[in-house]
Amino acid sequence: MVNVGDAPVVAQVVRNGFVESTHRGLVVITRADGSVSYSRGDYNSHILPRSSLKPIQALAMVRCGLDVPADQLAIACASHSGEPMHLQTVLDLLHGAGLSESDLRNTPDLPLIDAQRNEWIAAGRPPSSLAQNCSGKHAAMLATCKLNDWPTGTYLNRGHPCQQAVIETTRGFGQHVFWTSIDGCGAPAYAISLVGLARIFGILAAATEGAEKAVADAMRAHPELVGGTGRDVTDLMRGVPGMIAKDGAEGVYAAGLPDGRGIAIKITDGGVRARPVVMGAVMRRLWLGDESLRRRLMDMPIYGRGVPVGAVIPIDI
Repeated sequence: MVNVGDAPVVAQVVRNGFVESTHRGLVVITRADGSVSYSRGDYNSHILPRSSLKPIQALAMVRCGLDVPADQLAIACASHSGEPMHLQTVLDLLHGAGLSESDLRNTPDLPLIDAQRNEWIAAGRPPSSLAQNCSGKHAAMLATCKLNDWPTGTYLNRGHPCQQAVIETTRGFGQHVFWTSIDGCGAPAYAISLVGLARIFGILAAATEGAEKAVADAMRAHPELVGGTGRDVTDLMRGVPGMIAKDGAEGVYAAGLPDGRGIAIKITDGGVRARPVVMGAVMRRLWLGDESLRRRLMDMPIYGRGVPVGAVIPIDI
């Protein structure tokens, strides 16, 4: 598990020159051979990758026979914003397998992002499994169940063949699953090491054939489906050629480069505001993306009476 007290400060909240708050975190960058080229904090710490695990979950489904267009595979990797393009792609995935929205077992919720959430509420629509940001992953799991004649009503059970495939896929990367819990969407969530997460993303991004390449190519082809309009994870993939990236709840970020390098970040207080700032600092360290992308990631102003009076800034990265 993460020892929060031992994690170094990776970002500060500075208001009018005064350090108001700090964010502790862990950062690791791996080479193509899996060795560590840079780190802050204990990169062997066990973390729950949360939604950063989705590309691995999607990979497991592809290995179990799931064969869908790239946009539907991208939505399987997504924490989507709930925009119309996201919801329609999820429905296409379900309908292509002879399933419907009612088959989804993920936690009903409102869309993830304010603009879509406000529109949803204004239209008088209640929380739904379709709108919840993990619906693409669940649709892919259900489609895989149909393909293999596995029960669809129990696909979230840890012992279900669908979830066992995820565990075996994770272990296939040489990673030990240290803990199993339940994610916010209801699917099992598996704890692995931070450095293991970086290594997996590096392997996926560098893949030249097979299911790994299919997943990475889908994410690269449809970054707008993996995240959404205005999302930093979408801008990151668009701004760095060949990169795959996935954000996760509780301050997790993972990315892989086509040369096999991997990046993993965990903000140990679980806050999301420091996550893109730290990733932006990593991009600056590695000279990845242009300056406008790095500024976009690190632009996290602090306001006083409606005007910027400070910012969240990275520390020693």
